[in-house]
Amino acid sequence: MEHKGASFDTFFCETRAGKHMPRTLFIDLEPTVIDGIRTGKYRSLFHPEHLINGKEDAANNYARGHYSLGSEIIDLVLERIRKLAKQCSGLQGFLIFRSFGGGTGSGFTSLLMEQLSVQYGGKTKLEFSVYPAPRISTAVVEPYNSILTTHFTLEHSDCTFMVDNEALYDICHHKLSVERPSYTIINRLISQAVSSITASLRFEGSLNVDLNEFQTNLVPYPRIHFPMTAFAPIISADNAYHKDFSVSDITTACFEFSNQLIKCDPQLGKYMACCLLYRGDVVPKDVNAAIAAMKSRNSIQFVDWCPTGFKVGINNQPPTVMPGGEMAKVQQAVCMLSNTTAVVEAWACLNHKFDLMYAKRAFLHWYIKEGMEEEEFLEAREDLAALEKDYEEVGQSS
Repeated sequence: MEHKGASFDTFFCETRAGKHMPRTLFIDLEPTVIDGIRTGKYRSLFHPEHLINGKEDAANNYARGHYSLGSEIIDLVLERIRKLAKQCSGLQGFLIFRSFGGGTGSGFTSLLMEQLSVQYGGKTKLEFSVYPAPRISTAVVEPYNSILTTHFTLEHSDCTFMVDNEALYDICHHKLSVERPSYTIINRLISQAVSSITASLRFEGSLNVDLNEFQTNLVPYPRIHFPMTAFAPIISADNAYHKDFSVSDITTACFEFSNQLIKCDPQLGKYMACCLLYRGDVVPKDVNAAIAAMKSRNSIQFVDWCPTGFKVGINNQPPTVMPGGEMAKVQQAVCMLSNTTAVVEAWACLNHKFDLMYAKRAFLHWYIKEGMEEEEFLEAREDLAALEKDYEEVGQSS
């Protein structure tokens, strides 16, 4: 039991009263969302000090999040992070959840990550980022915010797992039969993938993968650190009794477009690395057979300089679901993290949208008013053009 407790303590710390508190910090520049947690169903789970908000919204403006409003709250946030880090016996790194399109998610996070690099230099920073969807948009200035934040955090992030709302809506709609998915349902879907990624830190496993191993196997070059995420099986609670999945089935499903958490066609690019994280009743023999079958297919192409391609993790703890939720509880599941050159399609789409607005200098005055300079936009756009080129080059045959 003692050893299990040690794994459990990875994400929770025990208070003097014997209560377990998650090592987490919720930050927003305006109070509404955080207030929702303070008064919500899970309020007793979190320490009040770990819920931080400002008084004013970043108004979808990177500059407000990074400069004017962000600078007012950053010291308090760093102080709370210091307290949490102090409670860790061996701090491995940080998991950062944010969106690219909003003002807080883009602006404040880049300020925070800059500071984390200064204060916790060698610690891993893994991001889970909601990328702007190709067709669904929540703000007109999303392309500006996304390109600015990608540029300013490129050297501060070790690995960024991307998801987008359009892909998540489609999964909820087609696989879970939810007509109008709420953010709660979408977040539960993302949490299944995150849970698989962190399972090896929390439970015993026959082939566990830690945070550093992800980077070592997924990131061939420092800038090429944007893996796509896929998860299988995704089945609704209503259909659970009618379906039975083998290891081969769920492995194949991960390579299907409909199971990816980002709208990006992997057939348009080549895989550089692929991390398959299995959970539950899974044995290495079945995994090896499933991978061999996938490799024999012509549809899955790897770059010629990385012939092995697959990293496998097996954790014996099966995934769990929210009671009464939309997703069915299954005995085995797999989360795939794949670094593919196809993700350049997502960058190209975003760069094009940026160019259309920037050519007319549209909405630029809002950013300049908050202390930014036009040069920063040019610098960020050039960096993203270089990133596109980097992806094209690694995909070329040697």
